[in-house]
Order: sequence, then structure tokens, then C-alpha cells
Amino acid sequence: MADNIYPAASPQTAQKRRQLAPDTEAAFRAFSQQVFAEGALSVKMKQIIAVAVAHVTQCPYCIRGHTKAALRHGATEQELMEAIWVAAEMRAGGAYAHASLAIDEMNRIAAAQSGDQANA
Repeated sequence: MADNIYPAASPQTAQKRRQLAPDTEAAFRAFSQQVFAEGALSVKMKQIIAVAVAHVTQCPYCIRGHTKAALRHGATEQELMEAIWVAAEMRAGGAYAHASLAIDEMNRIAAAQSGDQANA
């Protein structure tokens, strides 16, 4: 797979983002700093969660940035991999659970085709 699917993060991109929407950029930075500050959850735990969520949202910048931050705050490679597996299970679990919608629709169509209007 090509390494250049996403442009590399750069100071120029960050500067352009600030120039185009400075107030929103500042608000987002403040929000992010508050979210990742020490609280009921440690910074390490928040970064581990962020790594897992980044895998579900499939953001390559977030995966790299939060992996680096998690390791810097004391997460182990094993903790990160376990969190990634939790994220994978949750994503797969959502697909599995939503199968009930497809089954319900199959049942509705089958009922309509058989003339069973009570279940259609």
C-alpha cells in the first residue's frame, strides 16, 4: 500500500488551518487540551482510549499521534494492542448487532411477498 494516501502533517498545513478559521482552531485546541488533561482518568488512560477510538474512526494522523502520546505517558505496547483489539471487537460487535435490522427487513419482505400483511 502506498505511504502517500494521506499528506504528511506539516507546519504549513497547521498554519493554513489556523488562518482559515482562527477562532475555531483556538477553541478546538482548548477543548482538546481540556479533554486530555489529568482528571478522573489519567492522561495515560485517555491516550490509550484515544488510540482505540482512532482505530475505529480510522484516522491515520490520530493513530500515530495518540500512539506516540500514549507511549510518552507510560502506556506499554501490550496495553495499546489490547485496546486496539477491544476497538476491533466493538466495531465488529456493532455490525453483528445491526444484523437484526437486515433480518427484520428480510422478514418484512418475505411477509409482503407471501401476502402476510400483518407482518409486512
